[in-house]
Amino acid sequence: MRGKPPHLMGAQVMDKKAAGFTLVELLIAVAVVGVLTAIALPAYKDYVQRARLSEAFAALGGVQLSAEQYWANNRSYVGLNTLPAASVNFSYALSTATVSAFTVTATGTGNMASFRYSIDQNGSRATLGAPAGWTLSASCWVDRKGGQCTQ
Repeated sequence: MRGKPPHLMGAQVMDKKAAGFTLVELLIAVAVVGVLTAIALPAYKDYVQRARLSEAFAALGGVQLSAEQYWANNRSYVGLNTLPAASVNFSYALSTATVSAFTVTATGTGNMASFRYSIDQNGSRATLGAPAGWTLSASCWVDRKGGQCTQ
């Protein structure tokens, strides 16, 4: 090392020391990832759940339209059989069908098992079942834990 200025010899030593991460830096990175996961994961689960609920809302809305077409052709809801096909998340059932009235219910399955929604001949929507901590409603489809209704 003879002949090199002293300030260059120190730079070589610094480069070797700065080549890796310290334990403190790794712990900070793990803590940041943990905090982000703790915040993002519940928000993502709520988003997925609301997307699955929209499947039931769209299917029930479609049932009402086809039921009205059936009534226009037959002047009765008796014999109505235009239910959506069951999916991974919901099954559908006609619980009432008279001359002047019908009620179709969407019942959650699998991860959505606590949810039950209905629609009738007047377009009246009801939330008949929901997980603990959710609010039920006789006048709308609740799509959030806070009791907010879908439009």
